[in-house]
Amino acid sequence: MGTRTVAAYVSIGSNLGHRSAHLIAAVTALRALPGVEIDAASRVYETDPVGPPPQERYLNAALRVRTSLPPRRLLRALLEIERARGRRRAGRDGPRTLDLDLLLYGDRVIDEPGLRVPHPRLHERAFVLEPLCEIAGSVLHPVLGERVEDLARKMRDPQAVRLWTEEEIWPSSP
Repeated sequence: MGTRTVAAYVSIGSNLGHRSAHLIAAVTALRALPGVEIDAASRVYETDPVGPPPQERYLNAALRVRTSLPPRRLLRALLEIERARGRRRAGRDGPRTLDLDLLLYGDRVIDEPGLRVPHPRLHERAFVLEPLCEIAGSVLHPVLGERVEDLARKMRDPQAVRLWTEEEIWPSSP
């Protein structure tokens, strides 16, 4: 990428169907996006669902991407990848084949219709913070002014967020 890039952080999760296949497909699709380069990926965690029962456990991970895409274009690309994997938006916190959330976009704070960065519930979600801490522990939350590792420590719950595999499952790991 010859143009100016920014580090953005994306969470990925799935609790319907072949969960790990959905995560791998998301990484593959992101790698194919012009203007996006994945340069770090967390390990995969199995996590308890937050939404209404009954739901299966999630697989969750976090990615750091270098991107020349503006935030809204990156978000649109994430939503299109979700749709391609069968994501149907039927309400908040429900089960899903694939969930891609734009967590952070550099140190920007964005509050527009349909786009809020940092993700408004980032600091409340152990299933997002734990994998994010692996690849962005020292990054500051641009609103709260706290490091990701400190936010993760406050929310840590080893019973609800467990390492699923010691190994990276990503094709062509960064």
